Parts: sequence; structure tokens; C-alpha cells
Amino acid sequence: MDRPIRRRHLLHGATAGVLGATLSRTPLVAADPLPPGEDSPLLFHSPKVERFVDELPRLPILHGSEIELTASTTIHRFHRDLPESPAFGYNGMSYLGPVIEHRAGQPLTATFVNRLGTHPFAADIDTTLHGVEEKYRSTPPSSLHLHGGVTPPESDGHPEQLVFPGQRIVHRFPLRQDAGHLWYHDHAMGITRANVYAGLAGMLLLRDAFDTGEPDNPAGLPAAEFEIPLVLQEKLFTSDGHQSIRSTLIVPQGGWEGGAVGDIGVVNGKIWPQMPVKRGLYRFRTLNAASFSTWNLYFSNGMRFWVIGTEHGLLNAPVAVQNLRLAPGERVDLLVDFAVLAPDESVELCNDEQPVFQAAILGEVAMPVFCRFRVLDADGFTGPIPERLRGAPRQPSVLPPLETPTVIRNVTVSQPYELRDPPAIMSLNNITYASPEIEMPRQGTVEQWNIINITPDPHPIHLHLVTFRILGRTPLRTVDFQLAHPQPPVGVKWTPSAEDFLAGPEQPPAPWESGWKDIVRVDGGTVTRIIVRFPTGEELGFDPDAPFPRLTPHPHAPVSHQSVNPDPVVHPAHGSPPGTDLQGYVWHCHLLDHEDHDMMLRYRMVRG
Repeated sequence: MDRPIRRRHLLHGATAGVLGATLSRTPLVAADPLPPGEDSPLLFHSPKVERFVDELPRLPILHGSEIELTASTTIHRFHRDLPESPAFGYNGMSYLGPVIEHRAGQPLTATFVNRLGTHPFAADIDTTLHGVEEKYRSTPPSSLHLHGGVTPPESDGHPEQLVFPGQRIVHRFPLRQDAGHLWYHDHAMGITRANVYAGLAGMLLLRDAFDTGEPDNPAGLPAAEFEIPLVLQEKLFTSDGHQSIRSTLIVPQGGWEGGAVGDIGVVNGKIWPQMPVKRGLYRFRTLNAASFSTWNLYFSNGMRFWVIGTEHGLLNAPVAVQNLRLAPGERVDLLVDFAVLAPDESVELCNDEQPVFQAAILGEVAMPVFCRFRVLDADGFTGPIPERLRGAPRQPSVLPPLETPTVIRNVTVSQPYELRDPPAIMSLNNITYASPEIEMPRQGTVEQWNIINITPDPHPIHLHLVTFRILGRTPLRTVDFQLAHPQPPVGVKWTPSAEDFLAGPEQPPAPWESGWKDIVRVDGGTVTRIIVRFPTGEELGFDPDAPFPRLTPHPHAPVSHQSVNPDPVVHPAHGSPPGTDLQGYVWHCHLLDHEDHDMMLRYRMVRG
């Protein structure tokens, strides 16, 4: 009997129009869409649990200019009626990590310690990816990345800078940047999804003189008990209540899936929690920490709410919305007014973004709800919605106009299909991570990146180190574009211009997307344009192109700015040769399975 096909084969075959040929390799699959959700015979399903019975956890706060972040293997109870589940956590937490609060402009030293034991997903790790070894199942490496940090390359959490259990590394974060909403998470090569899904993620809120986080903050924003970090995820659980990284029996255990839609909402580590709220304004620092799904967030009663900021600070003024799309890795700063509800009323935070076609053909459906807010008979923060957030006295300056680029750079997002095994790969520029044909923007230049997505799906694209602004999204005649520029075999760089194949006018970013960002949702069949300034080493206070070592001969000694993996095995097809220095940063898709294989490339900022 034919071996089971991997889900990436199935899903990409559907995209490429060769579904019938792909599905003929197994008698289990029909070409028609399968019954949705729990009726689909090819999906694993979480056990039934009651919603809104656990209270939303308040994540602990960590302060200090010198901190330690220790990753450990733990057990965590996600729901009152489920048993404890193997997980990862930071600093003694059974899942996730504390919220770090820090002042912008003040350096932060973080010593990262790996005390991980057997991986919760040991049997699910794919050892065919990027030199991932069998020993990762029992001694998983980790790499700490401060997402959104303007960070020297040796402290950025490079995916090849692996810290193994029993070892540590010292990161120095200058944080010479504006106040904003950062987050930290694992970034280890080939197993990022497994490590983050297991629990290695946390927030960092960067404060300044305007957005102090104190009740008397000049911005007039809710603070203290009325400012709540929300780490949103969706998950699958096994019949015995353990968190699961597998979604479909089509993919054999230990095989790479390419992404999965969860069927249970998790907020701050609890399944479908509820939160009692007072009648007034709340500020929700919201993170999409999912591995795969973009969500369309809204409240069940249709009430409006306000976006006041994106990843890197406040907008010029609040933007009223009734829904917004949030992709994995994106953060959004929200104001919600519960004074419009009566005591004892409740409202749910919901999602109705349908899964992409490749997931829908398996029967996957949207995970519908995250949590419930129950209104108390008590007054909360009664201040008004600010009219402005920038440009007035005691406020930061308004957002500057978009700069004029001097360099136009085309990059592509694709899922090429070839008659080989495996036939599909997630790719940027049609090349793999090891390719030497990397982007090399010059320090001090302003560039326009045209991100050409020929797939039908949204991909959140993240650039390390830099921030940018969104110029707009333009629909693309993908078939005509590909016919005029046939895609070569994987490994040959492919970045043709799409200017002659645009299908309509450019759509500007949503008003709430107008601020500084480090990640952008690149919708399927579009060209998404961003304006990026690559700062100089003098502006940064460090050399962004300085080489840095991956190794130390003393694996158990504390080290500064060095990896401590004493015996790396990096497959020559997937990374830098063992023993060589590392250099530069990476840019990648933030769908974590895609990042693992193979939508991640290196880049360097070179001197002009």
C-alpha cells in the first residue's frame, strides 16, 4: 500500500490544480470538500469542554534592567475539566512567560537559560528539516528572539544560534526605540513551531514618558487593572486532554504539516476563559500568537471598539472599528468600552475568518470564539476615548509622512510544486534558507519592498531589526504573471517585477494599520508594498553587519553574545557550515510551520 501522503503534498496539490493526481496516491481522500469541523473523518478533534468556566489569567509582570529568562519543561492545566498537559514555560510559569515592562531607551540585559527536558511533541518533531536531530526530542535546543527589538545581531536570537539544555546565553537589548508592544519567543531552526506551541512565548511592553503604564499617564489611557495583555491562540487537544500539534491523520506522526487550524480558543493559557470587567474602558494589548490562522476579530454583540496603536507605538488618533483582521505575530492596542453594557451582561470576543481553501478541503472550519467578558455592577475607568494620541501637548509627535524610496526591491512568496519528493515547499524568492543569494540592503537607504504573493493564502511577513510602514496592497493577475515569468526549479532566485500584471488600483492599508510595524499581512494574489528605512550603524549604536560566533568551547559556562551549542549538526543544505561565524538577520513568514520549512531567508545590512 502507498505510504500516506504528507499534508503539504495534498494542500499544495490543491493550490496548483493537480488535486486529483495528488489524491490518487491514497484511498482515504475525496476531491470534494469534506464535512466541516467535527464531522470530518480526516481531522483530529479536541474533546468537548464547557466554555467560560475558567477565569482569564492575569500574566505576571517582570521589571528590571537585568533579568533572567529560564525555559523549562512543565505541566499545565488548560481547562478545569482537563488533566494537566506537558508544556514549556518561562521563569517558573507552567505555560508562556511573564510580561516584561521596560522603559524605552534604557538597555536591558537578559540571560537566557535552557532547562528544557523531553519535548511535549517529541514524537511529532520532523528530523528531515534543517539538520534537526533525534536528540532534539529529549534535549530540545532553544533560541530567544525579541520580536520587534532593534537589537545587535549577536543578541537577536538567530535561528542557528542554538542554546541546548544546561546552557545559557546573555542577550543585550539596547531598546533605543519608541515605546511599543514587543514579544519574545523561541526561534530555533526547524522546531520553532513546536517550541512556541508548547509555550515559549511572552510579551514585552516598552514604555516612555507619554505612555508610562501608570494611572496618571499623560496619554489618559486605562492602566493598572484596566490594561490587560491578551495572548490569543488556537489549539488542538488529544482525547486525554494533552495539547496536540497534529491536525490530520493524512500526515504521519513525525511529519511536517504546513499549518493547522485549531478548534479551541486559548487566551493567556486558558481554554475559552471568562473575565469579569467593570463598566468602563479597558486597554487590551492583543497578540496573535497562533501558528497558522489569521483571524477576523469582533465582539458578539457587534459593538465598536478602538484601535490606538500597532506594534511600535500609538496612532495619531484612535480608529473606531467593529472588526479587524489580525495575522500571526501581529499585535494591536485596543480600547473597549464596557460601560455600554448593563450589569450582568456578557459579550464574547469572536472570530469568523474562514480557513484557507487548502485547510477547508479537509473540513477545517473557523475557530469561533476566544473568551467572554462579564460586566460587573461597578464603575471602572471612566475617562473618555482620547481625541488624539499624538501631536498635542504632552504627547509624542505625529507619525511622519512616508519617505520616498531610493531602491525598489521585488521579493516573492510562493509554494512551488515539482515532480519530486517532497513535491511542495514554502518559499521566499523561490530559494531555500541556505541560498547565498540573500537581500543586502545598504545602511541608510529607504527601500520599497514589493512583496509578490502568488499563493491564494495570506502570509504574515516579518523583517527582523527594522520597522516599516505599509504603502498598500494591489490585486495581482497571478496566472498571467506566472505565464509571462515561468517559475524555475526551486533554488533559482525568482523575483520578476509584477508591474505589468496588476489587476486593479492599490488599496491603502486600513486606517488602524497606518502606524509603525514589523510584520505585514500579505494577502493571497496581491502585491503588498512596504516602505523600509535601513538605519546606519551610527544611528543604531552597533554594527548590524558584524559577524558573531555561534560556538563556545565551554558549553556550561555563562557566555556573552555567543551560542553555546558544543556539538552542532547543521545540514549543509539548510544552514551555515558548522564552526563558521554567523552574520546578519532573517526575514520570514510568521506562519511557524512555513518558517520552519522553508519560508525564511537571511539578509544583511551592508555599509554603503
